[in-house]
Amino acid sequence: MPLPPILRSLVRSTPTVAPVPHRAVISVTGSQAAEFLNGLTAASVPGHPHSHFYSAFLHAQGRVLHDIFIWAHTTPGGRQGYLIEYDARPSEAPDLVPMLKRHILRSKVKVKELTEEYDIWAAWGSEKEKSWETIRNWDFARSGVIEPVWDKNGEWPWGSTQGVLRDRRSVGMGHRLLVRKGDRPQEASSHDVASDDAYLLHRILHGIPEGSTDIPPTRALPMDSNMDIMGGLDFRKGCYVGQELTVRTYHTGQLRKRTLPVVIHKPDTSLSNLDRLPENVPAIPADSDIRPHLLQSADDGAPRPRPRGTGTLLSSTQGVGLALLRLEQVEAVERGKMRFALTTGEGEEWGVSPYWPDWWPHPPPEEQ
Repeated sequence: MPLPPILRSLVRSTPTVAPVPHRAVISVTGSQAAEFLNGLTAASVPGHPHSHFYSAFLHAQGRVLHDIFIWAHTTPGGRQGYLIEYDARPSEAPDLVPMLKRHILRSKVKVKELTEEYDIWAAWGSEKEKSWETIRNWDFARSGVIEPVWDKNGEWPWGSTQGVLRDRRSVGMGHRLLVRKGDRPQEASSHDVASDDAYLLHRILHGIPEGSTDIPPTRALPMDSNMDIMGGLDFRKGCYVGQELTVRTYHTGQLRKRTLPVVIHKPDTSLSNLDRLPENVPAIPADSDIRPHLLQSADDGAPRPRPRGTGTLLSSTQGVGLALLRLEQVEAVERGKMRFALTTGEGEEWGVSPYWPDWWPHPPPEEQ
Protein backbone atom coordinates (compact mmCIF):
# COMPACT_ATOMS: atom_id res chain seq x y z
CA MET A 1 0.00 0.00 0.00
CA PRO A 2 1.47 3.41 -0.94
CA LEU A 3 1.24 6.51 1.24
CA PRO A 4 -2.37 6.56 2.50
CA PRO A 5 -4.35 9.62 1.34
CA ILE A 6 -5.02 10.70 4.94
CA LEU A 7 -1.25 11.20 5.41
CA ARG A 8 -0.70 13.41 2.39
CA SER A 9 -1.56 16.51 4.42
CA LEU A 10 1.47 15.77 6.61
CA VAL A 11 3.90 15.90 3.68
CA ARG A 12 5.69 19.23 3.33
CA SER A 13 5.36 20.21 -0.33
CA THR A 14 7.62 23.28 -0.18
CA PRO A 15 11.45 23.32 -0.02
CA THR A 16 12.33 22.78 3.62
CA VAL A 17 15.46 22.79 5.74
CA ALA A 18 15.59 21.50 9.33
CA PRO A 19 18.23 20.63 11.93
CA VAL A 20 18.96 16.97 12.61
CA PRO A 21 19.30 16.57 16.40
CA HIS A 22 21.55 14.34 18.51
CA ARG A 23 24.28 13.97 15.90
CA ALA A 24 27.98 13.73 16.71
CA VAL A 25 30.95 14.08 14.35
CA ILE A 26 34.34 12.34 14.47
CA SER A 27 37.24 12.95 12.09
CA VAL A 28 39.39 10.10 10.77
CA THR A 29 42.54 11.25 8.98
CA GLY A 30 45.86 9.78 7.95
CA SER A 31 47.37 8.02 4.97
CA GLN A 32 45.57 4.75 5.85
CA ALA A 33 42.21 6.25 6.80
CA ALA A 34 40.33 4.68 3.88
CA GLU A 35 41.83 1.24 4.48
CA PHE A 36 41.09 1.54 8.21
CA LEU A 37 37.43 2.40 7.69
CA ASN A 38 36.99 -0.26 5.01
CA GLY A 39 37.82 -2.92 7.59
CA LEU A 40 35.13 -1.67 9.95
CA THR A 41 32.18 -0.43 7.88
CA ALA A 42 29.50 -2.70 6.38
CA ALA A 43 29.78 -0.86 3.04
CA SER A 44 32.85 -0.41 0.90
CA VAL A 45 34.78 2.83 1.22
CA PRO A 46 34.65 4.44 -2.25
CA GLY A 47 37.81 4.40 -4.31
CA HIS A 48 37.38 8.09 -5.02
CA PRO A 49 38.66 9.93 -1.92
CA HIS A 50 36.10 12.76 -2.20
CA SER A 51 32.97 10.56 -2.09
CA HIS A 52 30.48 10.39 0.79
CA PHE A 53 28.51 7.25 1.72
CA TYR A 54 26.10 5.66 4.21
CA SER A 55 26.81 2.52 6.24
CA ALA A 56 27.04 1.04 9.74
CA PHE A 57 29.44 -0.32 12.30
CA LEU A 58 28.44 -3.83 13.38
CA HIS A 59 29.64 -5.96 16.26
CA ALA A 60 31.17 -9.40 15.75
CA GLN A 61 27.76 -11.14 15.82
CA GLY A 62 26.47 -8.93 13.02
CA ARG A 63 24.16 -6.61 14.93
CA VAL A 64 24.25 -2.83 14.50
CA LEU A 65 26.31 -0.68 16.85
CA HIS A 66 25.93 2.62 14.98
CA ASP A 67 24.26 3.60 11.70
CA ILE A 68 26.53 6.22 10.17
CA PHE A 69 27.09 8.70 7.38
CA ILE A 70 30.70 9.09 6.30
CA TRP A 71 31.57 12.41 4.74
CA ALA A 72 34.68 12.80 2.62
CA HIS A 73 36.36 15.88 4.01
CA THR A 74 39.36 18.06 3.32
CA THR A 75 40.97 19.57 6.41
CA PRO A 76 41.90 23.27 6.56
CA GLY A 77 45.48 22.14 5.97
CA GLY A 78 44.48 20.46 2.70
CA ARG A 79 44.69 16.86 3.95
CA GLN A 80 42.04 14.41 2.77
CA GLY A 81 40.12 12.52 5.45
CA TYR A 82 36.66 11.52 6.59
CA LEU A 83 34.01 12.71 9.04
CA ILE A 84 31.81 10.09 10.70
CA GLU A 85 28.32 11.30 11.62
CA TYR A 86 26.34 9.19 14.11
CA ASP A 87 23.72 9.32 16.87
CA ALA A 88 25.36 10.66 20.03
CA ARG A 89 22.62 9.72 22.51
CA PRO A 90 23.62 7.30 25.29
CA SER A 91 22.88 3.70 24.34
CA GLU A 92 24.11 0.14 24.74
CA ALA A 93 26.67 0.71 22.00
CA PRO A 94 30.27 1.38 23.06
CA ASP A 95 31.49 4.97 22.81
CA LEU A 96 32.61 5.35 19.23
CA VAL A 97 35.89 7.24 19.68
CA PRO A 98 37.43 4.67 22.09
CA MET A 99 36.09 1.84 19.91
CA LEU A 100 37.78 3.25 16.80
CA LYS A 101 41.03 3.87 18.66
CA ARG A 102 41.15 0.23 19.77
CA HIS A 103 41.21 -0.81 16.11
CA ILE A 104 43.98 1.57 15.00
CA LEU A 105 46.88 -0.62 16.17
CA ARG A 106 49.76 0.39 13.89
CA SER A 107 47.65 2.03 11.20
CA LYS A 108 48.61 5.54 10.19
CA VAL A 109 45.32 6.98 11.34
CA LYS A 110 44.22 9.74 13.71
CA VAL A 111 40.77 9.88 15.31
CA LYS A 112 39.43 13.13 16.79
CA GLU A 113 36.12 14.27 18.26
CA LEU A 114 34.67 17.26 16.32
CA THR A 115 31.07 17.42 17.56
CA GLU A 116 31.60 20.90 18.99
CA GLU A 117 32.55 22.18 15.53
CA TYR A 118 29.67 20.95 13.35
CA ASP A 119 25.88 20.68 13.14
CA ILE A 120 23.89 18.47 10.75
CA TRP A 121 20.90 19.77 8.82
CA ALA A 122 18.56 18.18 6.27
CA ALA A 123 17.06 19.85 3.20
CA TRP A 124 14.37 18.44 0.93
CA GLY A 125 11.69 19.37 -1.58
CA SER A 126 13.70 21.51 -4.00
CA GLU A 127 13.71 21.18 -7.78
CA LYS A 128 17.47 20.63 -8.01
CA GLU A 129 17.14 17.20 -6.39
CA LYS A 130 15.27 15.93 -9.46
CA SER A 131 18.48 16.12 -11.50
CA TRP A 132 20.10 13.29 -9.54
CA GLU A 133 17.13 11.45 -7.97
CA THR A 134 16.72 9.05 -10.89
CA ILE A 135 14.62 5.89 -11.16
CA ARG A 136 16.02 3.15 -8.91
CA ASN A 137 17.08 -0.29 -10.06
CA TRP A 138 17.09 -3.15 -7.55
CA ASP A 139 18.69 -6.54 -7.00
CA PHE A 140 16.49 -9.08 -5.19
CA ALA A 141 18.03 -12.03 -3.32
CA ARG A 142 16.13 -15.21 -2.44
CA SER A 143 16.62 -14.40 1.24
CA GLY A 144 14.51 -11.27 0.88
CA VAL A 145 17.52 -8.93 0.86
CA ILE A 146 17.08 -6.02 -1.58
CA GLU A 147 19.93 -3.85 -2.84
CA PRO A 148 19.94 -0.65 -4.92
CA VAL A 149 21.92 -1.04 -8.13
CA TRP A 150 23.70 2.21 -8.91
CA ASP A 151 24.75 3.24 -12.40
CA LYS A 152 28.49 2.56 -12.42
CA ASN A 153 28.99 5.03 -15.26
CA GLY A 154 27.03 7.80 -13.57
CA GLU A 155 27.78 10.15 -10.72
CA TRP A 156 28.60 8.74 -7.30
CA PRO A 157 25.09 8.29 -5.75
CA TRP A 158 25.83 9.95 -2.41
CA GLY A 159 27.63 12.94 -3.94
CA SER A 160 31.12 14.36 -3.51
CA THR A 161 30.56 18.07 -2.82
CA GLN A 162 32.17 18.99 0.47
CA GLY A 163 29.54 19.53 3.16
CA VAL A 164 26.62 18.32 1.00
CA LEU A 165 25.57 14.66 1.03
CA ARG A 166 22.82 13.26 -1.17
CA ASP A 167 20.58 11.21 1.11
CA ARG A 168 19.86 8.20 -1.10
CA ARG A 169 18.35 6.02 1.64
CA SER A 170 15.01 6.54 -0.07
CA VAL A 171 13.57 8.53 -2.92
CA GLY A 172 12.69 12.02 -1.73
CA MET A 173 14.87 12.27 1.40
CA GLY A 174 16.84 15.20 -0.06
CA HIS A 175 20.28 16.34 1.18
CA ARG A 176 22.19 16.31 4.43
CA LEU A 177 24.25 19.41 5.15
CA LEU A 178 27.37 19.78 7.28
CA VAL A 179 27.31 23.23 8.87
CA ARG A 180 29.63 25.02 11.27
CA LYS A 181 28.31 24.90 14.84
CA GLY A 182 25.74 27.62 15.45
CA ASP A 183 25.44 28.64 11.78
CA ARG A 184 22.48 28.16 9.49
CA PRO A 185 22.93 26.47 6.12
CA GLN A 186 22.90 28.52 2.95
CA GLU A 187 19.55 26.91 2.05
CA ALA A 188 17.90 28.78 4.94
CA SER A 189 17.58 31.81 2.63
CA SER A 190 15.53 29.90 0.02
CA HIS A 191 13.78 27.17 2.04
CA ASP A 192 11.25 27.11 4.83
CA VAL A 193 13.20 26.67 8.08
CA ALA A 194 11.46 23.99 10.14
CA SER A 195 12.09 22.31 13.48
CA ASP A 196 13.79 18.98 14.08
CA ASP A 197 10.29 17.50 14.55
CA ALA A 198 9.65 18.23 10.87
CA TYR A 199 12.69 16.15 9.94
CA LEU A 200 11.47 13.31 12.17
CA LEU A 201 8.07 13.37 10.47
CA HIS A 202 9.73 13.57 7.04
CA ARG A 203 11.76 10.41 7.50
CA ILE A 204 8.93 8.49 9.21
CA LEU A 205 6.64 9.16 6.23
CA HIS A 206 9.44 7.85 3.97
CA GLY A 207 9.95 4.77 6.14
CA ILE A 208 13.54 5.62 7.09
CA PRO A 209 14.86 4.38 10.46
CA GLU A 210 17.75 6.36 11.93
CA GLY A 211 19.65 6.44 15.19
CA SER A 212 19.47 4.43 18.39
CA THR A 213 15.69 4.69 18.81
CA ASP A 214 14.93 3.07 15.44
CA ILE A 215 18.03 0.85 15.16
CA PRO A 216 18.64 -0.26 18.77
CA PRO A 217 22.39 -0.81 19.24
CA THR A 218 23.54 -4.42 19.85
CA ARG A 219 19.98 -5.65 19.15
CA ALA A 220 19.00 -4.59 15.63
CA LEU A 221 19.97 -6.66 12.60
CA PRO A 222 20.93 -4.45 9.65
CA MET A 223 18.49 -5.98 7.15
CA ASP A 224 15.58 -5.87 9.62
CA SER A 225 16.35 -2.13 9.80
CA ASN A 226 16.23 -1.82 5.97
CA MET A 227 19.94 -1.00 5.72
CA ASP A 228 20.19 -3.22 2.62
CA ILE A 229 17.47 -1.25 0.81
CA MET A 230 18.91 2.04 2.04
CA GLY A 231 22.26 1.25 0.41
CA GLY A 232 24.28 0.82 3.59
CA LEU A 233 25.53 -2.75 3.08
CA ASP A 234 27.95 -4.41 0.66
CA PHE A 235 27.56 -8.18 0.51
CA ARG A 236 30.55 -8.66 -1.79
CA LYS A 237 33.35 -6.76 -0.07
CA GLY A 238 36.22 -8.30 1.89
CA CYS A 239 36.38 -8.87 5.61
CA TYR A 240 34.90 -6.40 8.08
CA VAL A 241 33.56 -6.71 11.61
CA GLY A 242 30.17 -8.49 11.53
CA GLN A 243 30.53 -9.74 7.97
CA GLU A 244 29.97 -13.45 8.61
CA LEU A 245 26.35 -13.34 9.78
CA THR A 246 25.43 -10.55 7.36
CA VAL A 247 26.69 -12.41 4.28
CA ARG A 248 25.34 -15.77 5.48
CA THR A 249 21.88 -14.24 5.86
CA TYR A 250 22.13 -12.86 2.33
CA HIS A 251 23.00 -16.24 0.79
CA THR A 252 21.20 -18.83 2.95
CA GLY A 253 18.89 -17.01 5.38
CA GLN A 254 15.38 -15.64 5.17
CA LEU A 255 14.31 -12.17 6.28
CA ARG A 256 11.32 -12.37 8.57
CA LYS A 257 11.06 -8.77 9.80
CA ARG A 258 11.18 -5.27 8.36
CA THR A 259 10.90 -1.75 9.73
CA LEU A 260 7.82 -0.10 8.20
CA PRO A 261 5.92 3.15 8.68
CA VAL A 262 2.65 2.78 10.58
CA VAL A 263 -0.46 4.81 11.31
CA ILE A 264 -1.75 4.83 14.90
CA HIS A 265 -5.55 5.06 15.11
CA LYS A 266 -8.63 4.02 17.06
CA PRO A 267 -8.82 0.22 17.40
CA ASP A 268 -12.33 -0.11 15.94
CA THR A 269 -11.30 1.00 12.45
CA SER A 270 -8.76 0.19 9.75
CA LEU A 271 -6.43 2.17 7.54
CA SER A 272 -8.64 1.70 4.48
CA ASN A 273 -11.64 3.44 6.06
CA LEU A 274 -9.91 6.19 7.99
CA ASP A 275 -11.08 9.59 6.77
CA ARG A 276 -8.79 11.61 9.05
CA LEU A 277 -6.07 11.13 11.63
CA PRO A 278 -7.15 11.06 15.28
CA GLU A 279 -6.36 14.29 17.09
CA ASN A 280 -5.68 12.84 20.53
CA VAL A 281 -3.03 10.18 19.96
CA PRO A 282 -0.92 10.20 23.13
CA ALA A 283 2.86 10.24 23.20
CA ILE A 284 3.71 6.54 23.09
CA PRO A 285 7.16 5.44 24.30
CA ALA A 286 9.52 3.83 21.83
CA ASP A 287 9.98 0.09 22.37
CA SER A 288 6.26 -0.36 23.09
CA ASP A 289 4.93 -3.79 22.11
CA ILE A 290 2.68 -4.12 19.07
CA ARG A 291 0.56 -7.26 19.39
CA PRO A 292 -1.08 -9.17 16.52
CA HIS A 293 -4.69 -10.32 16.89
CA LEU A 294 -6.46 -12.82 14.65
CA LEU A 295 -9.81 -11.66 13.25
CA GLN A 296 -12.60 -14.19 13.72
CA SER A 297 -14.46 -12.80 10.69
CA ALA A 298 -11.56 -13.91 8.49
CA ASP A 299 -12.11 -17.64 9.22
CA ASP A 300 -12.39 -18.87 5.62
CA GLY A 301 -10.57 -22.16 6.12
CA ALA A 302 -7.29 -20.89 4.67
CA PRO A 303 -4.09 -21.23 6.70
CA ARG A 304 -3.54 -18.30 9.03
CA PRO A 305 -0.31 -17.14 10.62
CA ARG A 306 0.05 -17.73 14.33
CA PRO A 307 -0.09 -14.52 16.37
CA ARG A 308 3.28 -15.31 17.92
CA GLY A 309 5.76 -12.71 19.05
CA THR A 310 5.25 -8.98 19.06
CA GLY A 311 6.25 -6.05 16.92
CA THR A 312 7.97 -3.00 18.35
CA LEU A 313 7.05 0.65 17.98
CA LEU A 314 10.12 2.81 17.34
CA SER A 315 9.99 6.58 16.69
CA SER A 316 6.54 8.17 16.46
CA THR A 317 4.95 11.61 16.12
CA GLN A 318 1.56 13.06 15.08
CA GLY A 319 -0.11 9.66 14.84
CA VAL A 320 2.50 8.04 12.59
CA GLY A 321 5.60 6.06 13.44
CA LEU A 322 8.06 3.37 12.50
CA ALA A 323 7.69 -0.19 13.72
CA LEU A 324 9.64 -3.43 13.48
CA LEU A 325 7.09 -6.05 12.36
CA ARG A 326 6.99 -9.69 11.25
CA LEU A 327 6.43 -9.85 7.51
CA GLU A 328 4.02 -12.79 7.66
CA GLN A 329 1.85 -10.80 10.05
CA VAL A 330 2.00 -7.69 7.86
CA GLU A 331 0.76 -9.82 4.98
CA ALA A 332 -2.06 -11.19 7.16
CA VAL A 333 -3.10 -7.64 8.09
CA GLU A 334 -3.18 -6.68 4.40
CA ARG A 335 -5.41 -9.71 3.69
CA GLY A 336 -7.80 -8.78 6.48
CA LYS A 337 -6.98 -11.84 8.61
CA MET A 338 -5.20 -10.02 11.43
CA ARG A 339 -4.86 -6.63 13.07
CA PHE A 340 -2.13 -4.95 15.09
CA ALA A 341 -2.73 -3.11 18.36
CA LEU A 342 -0.75 -1.57 21.19
CA THR A 343 -1.70 -0.60 24.72
CA THR A 344 -0.51 2.58 26.40
CA GLY A 345 0.72 2.76 29.98
CA GLU A 346 -2.78 3.98 30.96
CA GLY A 347 -4.32 0.82 29.51
CA GLU A 348 -5.80 2.50 26.41
CA GLU A 349 -5.69 0.39 23.24
CA TRP A 350 -4.81 1.83 19.83
CA GLY A 351 -4.83 0.22 16.41
CA VAL A 352 -1.62 0.12 14.36
CA SER A 353 -1.69 -0.19 10.57
CA PRO A 354 1.50 -0.55 8.48
CA TYR A 355 1.92 0.66 4.93
CA TRP A 356 4.60 0.38 2.26
CA PRO A 357 6.26 3.68 1.28
CA ASP A 358 5.72 4.91 -2.28
CA TRP A 359 9.36 4.27 -3.18
CA TRP A 360 9.56 0.74 -1.72
CA PRO A 361 10.99 -1.76 -4.25
CA HIS A 362 8.72 -4.57 -5.42
CA PRO A 363 10.17 -7.57 -7.27
CA PRO A 364 9.04 -8.35 -10.82
CA PRO A 365 6.04 -10.73 -11.01
CA GLU A 366 8.19 -13.74 -11.89
CA GLU A 367 10.26 -13.22 -8.73
CA GLN A 368 7.39 -12.68 -6.31
